[in-house]
This record gives sequence, structure tokens and C-alpha cells, in this order.
Amino acid sequence: MGRKGKIESEAKSVSKEKEKGMGFWKLFSWSARGGSTGIASMIMGYLTIFCTDTMGIPPAAVGTLLLSKFLDGLTDLFAGYFVDRTHTRWGKGRPYEWCVAGMWLSTLLLFMVPARFSTLMKLVWIFIMYAFANSVFYTFLNANSNVYMVRAFNRKKDYVDVSTYGGVVPIVMVLIFNIVFPTLMGKLATSQHGWVQLVLIFLIPMVVVGMLRFFVHKEKYDVDVEAHGEKVRFRDVLLVLKSNPYIYIIAFGSFVMNIITNMGTGVYYFKYIVGNVGLMSVTAASQVVVVPLMFILPQILKKTTVVNVIKGGLLVTIAGYVLYYFANKNILLLSVSAILTGGGVVPMSMLSGLLILECSEYNEYKGMRRLEGSLSSVNGFATKVGAGIGAGILGILLGAGGYDGTLAVQPASTITLIRMMSTMVPAVMYILVFFIFNFYALGRKMPEIQKANEARRLAAAEQKTEAAAAGTDSTK
Repeated sequence: MGRKGKIESEAKSVSKEKEKGMGFWKLFSWSARGGSTGIASMIMGYLTIFCTDTMGIPPAAVGTLLLSKFLDGLTDLFAGYFVDRTHTRWGKGRPYEWCVAGMWLSTLLLFMVPARFSTLMKLVWIFIMYAFANSVFYTFLNANSNVYMVRAFNRKKDYVDVSTYGGVVPIVMVLIFNIVFPTLMGKLATSQHGWVQLVLIFLIPMVVVGMLRFFVHKEKYDVDVEAHGEKVRFRDVLLVLKSNPYIYIIAFGSFVMNIITNMGTGVYYFKYIVGNVGLMSVTAASQVVVVPLMFILPQILKKTTVVNVIKGGLLVTIAGYVLYYFANKNILLLSVSAILTGGGVVPMSMLSGLLILECSEYNEYKGMRRLEGSLSSVNGFATKVGAGIGAGILGILLGAGGYDGTLAVQPASTITLIRMMSTMVPAVMYILVFFIFNFYALGRKMPEIQKANEARRLAAAEQKTEAAAAGTDSTK
């Protein structure tokens, strides 16, 4: 077959692939990792109450320790650089999927801190395991995700599908976890051994499904054709960080969302205000009505931009937290507020990857390297710092508010603190995020940017093919 025939054959193959939709197995195998790591993160969200109520560690000490998480956010920036420079026979982003197993093992070891240790040594153990889970393993999983996606799929429709339809998978997995875990927690988490049993129940199945992406999806597409195989240099990263303001808007949203998510106020609210931790399962179950939203999002995205969908979700979330404040112990109102707060943040948590891809397209349009890994790491840095502040600040505030994990009834000041940190504080923070997202202007420019980038890639690919053909002819 001649060169012309080969090109025509490849074109027909690509055309045929583009006609095919993405089936359930492809969506599930790609998206299950999000559910696996999400559940691991949710379990780590219970670390504060494990430390204070089971291990007897003062809440202020736990809070100070988890605040140190902002330091391991720095590793995100380096992880993105390493991923962008990676070239292996498995691909650029794909090899880092093995970090799923590492993250889960570190999560298990967090709850296996030796009880005979002094308080200081317990804190050292927790710090080390927390750092491995987040600074190392989760960091590389965050950095590799978009790098892997744009090389495993080659259509904007695919990116939307895995971010929306595929987003149903982690949402359902986390929903099931949120329904099951509080019940199991009430039965098992009466001792350290019980906490370890809890983690082990989820560990093996979550590692298996979390690793499916590596075995099912290969990296097949080259989006670096314009780079002519040149390795990413550190100054390329610095140029992008200096020239792309939009990534910082995305990062700010992730920063705030993770402060709120990782404060872990819910378990304290239900234990000391509602009076029954097990009822968290009821409000979690009510969030199942959010799942159909993921099937609607692709249709909404055909009519508006990603950032507009996210802003609409933020307004719903704000309303949910205001209702949460007035709900007090009313389970019906708490369930409705859970639906609003949970459903409202779905667009930001599920679609932020699409915004990062818009930023990489913008980089290419401006003549810079795409750097999906480095852009993801900027967002990951903000995520880590936010999660660290969220995990740490509650412990510090509880300590200052007179919280005592040995008491069945907490002081009035502590109850007021728990209530405000669960309701109005998140509402005000999300109002600020909504305001900042008004400055994100890439959405309406994307059709023009993507068209220009596609034309340049095609020209670069043709030039590369002609150069290769010329080299072959010269050797004959």
C-alpha cells in the first residue's frame, strides 16, 4: 500500500471511530477511578473524629497537623512537570494509574497508628501516612488525569461524555459509600480495630475498580505533534503560569470547594445537634436524585458554556446551605438541603477538567506548550491547600471552642460553632466563588481557539509525514 493509500485508510479508520459512541464499559472503566479515590478521600475526612474520639488526640493538635497539608500541595507543581516530561512504552499519563493502590494502602495505614505510641509519635505516624496518600499518590493521580484523557480520546464529545455521563459512576459510588459507611461506622467504629475493619471492607474492591482505566484504555493519540518531540522545559511551565490567568480562577474554585468538603462538619453536626450519626445515611440517600443531573448536563452544555453551568450550580449550592441553617434537626429539610448542596457542586467538581482543557487549548493558541499536567497540578495545589485548611481549621476551632470528645453533650459555644461552620460559612464562601468565576472569559472564545489549533496541528502533522517520507526516499 502506498503512502496515499495508507493515509486514506487511517482517515477512514478515524472517521469510523468518530461515528461510534462511547459504550457503558468504556465509561465505567474510565470513570471508576474517580469513585475509588473519592471514597478514599471521604474516609480520610473521618480522620479528625477518629483521632479525637478513638485515639484521644487533642483536636487542636490534629488540626495543626492536617493544616500542614498545604506544604504537600507544593508537590503538585513538581508532579505536573514530571508527568508532562514522561515518555514510556505505556504512554505519558497512564503509568501513574498505579498510584491508586498506593493511595489506598496509605489510607489503611492512617488508621493503623500503634495505640501504644505517645501522642507525639501518633502525630508523626499520621503525618507520614497522610503525606504518602496525598503528597505522593493522589498528587500524581491528579496530575496525570487530563494528560491521559487527551491521549486516550480525541473528540470533544468524548471529553464531555467522560466528564458528565461518566461522572455518574463516581457519584453513585460515593453515594453508596455515604449511605453504607455511617451505618457501618455506628456498628464498628467503637474501637481502633473497628476503624481498620471499616477501611478494609472498601480497600480491595476499590483498588480493583480504580485500576480498570490502566488495563482498558491505552494512549493512542498524539496532541504534541507541534512540539516535534521536544521535552518540556521548566521555563515552559513558568511561561504558562505567567501568561494564563484563567487557571487561577479554576484553582480558586477548587480551593474553596475543598475547604468546605474537608472540614468534616457533617459528622459533628449529626452527632451533637441532630443526635444520631446514623441519620447521615438518610440525607445521603436523598442525594440519589442528583444522579439524573449528569445525564442532563451534556444537553445543557450544547446550549451554553461550561463556566455558565458551574455558576448556575453555585447558586443552587448557596441556597442549599442557607436552608441547612434553618433546618436545625428537621430531617426532611436537612435532606432537601443535602440535595441542593450536593447537586449544586456537581458541575464544578465534575466539569473543572473541561475548564483545564480549555486552558491548555488557550496555551496552544497563544503559541505555548499545552501542559495539561502542569495546569492540572496548579488546580491540584489549590485542592490540597484547601483540603488541608478545611481538615485543619475545624480541629483548631473546635479546640478553641471548648470541644471535648469525651463529653456526650458539648458546650453551647461549640454547638454554635458547629452549626455555623456547617451552614452559613460555606454559603458565604461559595458566594465569593460565584463572583470570581464572572471573570472567566474563555468559554465564548473556545470555538475560534479550537478551530485555529486544529488547523495548526493538521499542518504540523502533514509536515511531519512529508519529512518522514523524504527521509525514507533518501535512504533508498
